[in-house]
Amino acid sequence: MDRTEWDNQYKKLISEVQNTPNDYEYYRLLQKFCAFLKDGHTNVWFPKEIQDSILNTDFGDYRIFLTNIDGKAIITKVNKSKKDELPIGTEITKVNGLSTNQYINQNVRPYISTSTQHILDDWSIAYMLEGFIGSTFDLELKLPNGKIKSINLTLNNSEEKELYPKENNDIFEYGLLEKDIAYIALNSFTSWDIMGLFSDKLPEIRKAKKLIIDLRKNGGGNENIAREIIKYLTNDTIIYGSKSKSRENVSYYKAIGKYTKATDTLNNNWSKQAYLTYHDNYYFDFPYNSYNTANMDIERIEMPTAILIGHNTASASEDFLIYADNQENMTKIGEPTFGSTGQPMIFDLPNGGIGRVCTKKDTYPDGREFVGYGIKPDIEIKTKLSDYMENRDVVLEKAIEYLNGK
Repeated sequence: MDRTEWDNQYKKLISEVQNTPNDYEYYRLLQKFCAFLKDGHTNVWFPKEIQDSILNTDFGDYRIFLTNIDGKAIITKVNKSKKDELPIGTEITKVNGLSTNQYINQNVRPYISTSTQHILDDWSIAYMLEGFIGSTFDLELKLPNGKIKSINLTLNNSEEKELYPKENNDIFEYGLLEKDIAYIALNSFTSWDIMGLFSDKLPEIRKAKKLIIDLRKNGGGNENIAREIIKYLTNDTIIYGSKSKSRENVSYYKAIGKYTKATDTLNNNWSKQAYLTYHDNYYFDFPYNSYNTANMDIERIEMPTAILIGHNTASASEDFLIYADNQENMTKIGEPTFGSTGQPMIFDLPNGGIGRVCTKKDTYPDGREFVGYGIKPDIEIKTKLSDYMENRDVVLEKAIEYLNGK
């Protein structure tokens, strides 16, 4: 972020924020300002009183969940009673008289804080119909059979809970695919409960010859949980996690740095620190320690492993992937990850709102960056609209094919 550009944005909004008509619009403006930083761990949230009046997927008799597929707003889940009226694969082509892209660009995209373009695209569609209870939307739909349909929806609480297609929300899943491929889904690292569930299945996993680890639903949590699980999946006794640094600001150096030139920094660490501090580019590197498991009593597993990743693989699950980076038996399959991590500082905002700002930057141990890009798969597979229509998991299919050597 260019400092001058950021300062100009701040000055521009000083008058605007004073003229917001209510708390909702005030917070929307803060979100827009925050989104300017383009960071996935820097956010502004509404006070609970406002948030409780905002809905995203409930429209009374209808519940609609949207997914970005090839840049289109596609219905990928509905309440069960409406699955024939609004079939999976239906596209929203217009919102309140505007094309979907026009509506998103005006009303959704500018308010989303994220580090990566693919998450911005995903969330712009996922939260496209968010608003206060009572807000109405005139939608033009293109059904899977090509027919055009119009519908008017009003945001309101929905009574029907059952969704189609049904989704498993357990934090851990296990299954045996074909004869010798064990499948585990690590869907969250927010609770240590997953460690117990994983440990219970270790005897069965050890009987397999190949392994699939699914991280596509894992939005993160505690990095230590990720580390504790992966130590069972490698024969290496030393594993390497992410490296972190945080911007350091010493006022004295910043003052001197204003008068320091780039040429002054040659072979002069004092001038270099002053120059970089003034330009907001001086960082404190946290002491880096690898994780040594040599003295731990662990019955390890090492077998050909496919790790399924996607846009929702975030934060602590990205830390898991960094630990797995140098494991020759592990191959990442799917789409780039969320691309954001870092300890945020949380603070209170007026009338019960909450803000947070990322305080550290994480990289691979060798300095490679993934924040802002996502961790790339070794084999990239994208789910197409036809795959949703046929209820196919093409990423899982590719993993099975890969492990079977086809």
